Amino acid sequence: MTTTDWHSTGDLTQFLTRAGEFLRSRPALHTIHLTVTEALRSRGLRVYGEGDPVFGTLERDGEVRGAFFRTPPGRLMLTPLTAEEANDLASQLAKRDEKLPGVMGERDTASAFAEAWMRLTGSVPEIHARQRLYRLGELTPPHPLPPGRPRIATANDREQLTRWYVEFTEAIGESGTSQDPGEWADARIAYGGITLWETPDGTPVSMAGLTPKVAGQIRVAPVYTPADLRGRGYAGAATAEVSRMARAAGADEVLLFTDLANPTSNALYQRLGYRPVEDFAGYDFHPAPAPR
Repeated sequence: MTTTDWHSTGDLTQFLTRAGEFLRSRPALHTIHLTVTEALRSRGLRVYGEGDPVFGTLERDGEVRGAFFRTPPGRLMLTPLTAEEANDLASQLAKRDEKLPGVMGERDTASAFAEAWMRLTGSVPEIHARQRLYRLGELTPPHPLPPGRPRIATANDREQLTRWYVEFTEAIGESGTSQDPGEWADARIAYGGITLWETPDGTPVSMAGLTPKVAGQIRVAPVYTPADLRGRGYAGAATAEVSRMARAAGADEVLLFTDLANPTSNALYQRLGYRPVEDFAGYDFHPAPAPR
């Protein structure tokens, strides 16, 4: 007889003890879970907000088959699940009267959970983002490169990074669930996690970041160029440089997410050598409309 259970905890160490091997078994598909839990472990549980994070595992006959986490006020983040597993999790969370702002995960998983949540709670799901996960194959830097050079951001760039991070999170609709901009800049500067592309006169015009290496994977994030400087090849040059750096750091997999609504960025990353892995989706949950 097969026994399947969801287990929830607020203890990060306990979660990683139970789910760590499972998360590392598919580092590309689990990249968000790996990088976020590493940030929580190294920088504290409140790095993404003032609420207490919650973690969970789906276990079948003692083996972990799925996982989730939530760092309030952010969305519920799911590993790939079957429709039945997503429905079961939604049912358990609804019974506990959980208040969820949304969900994100592999496309079919997120869709199944959103439909179940609407049926169980009356909440109305609205698509927030459709994203594609890419993995780097053979890196092909742009040619010719735009004038200028790459350099790793330092403490002298803190104000610039803070401002660009705010602009970036606003552009992708995540300003309400993002980290404190100053703390984000400090953390990235501390491990050399942001590379700037600067013009020959030393003016920064674009940035590309790398997450720390966890389970052999490094993700390129974020990539940002101010609107008035786009279309000049700066983002491609910066992304190529950090991709090279990730490979040099020994990453087995170099990953990045793109917004499927942006054909320009999707085409750019494919020209650089990135190949599709999986599609993801994010939903926001809205209260059911009041009866008339």
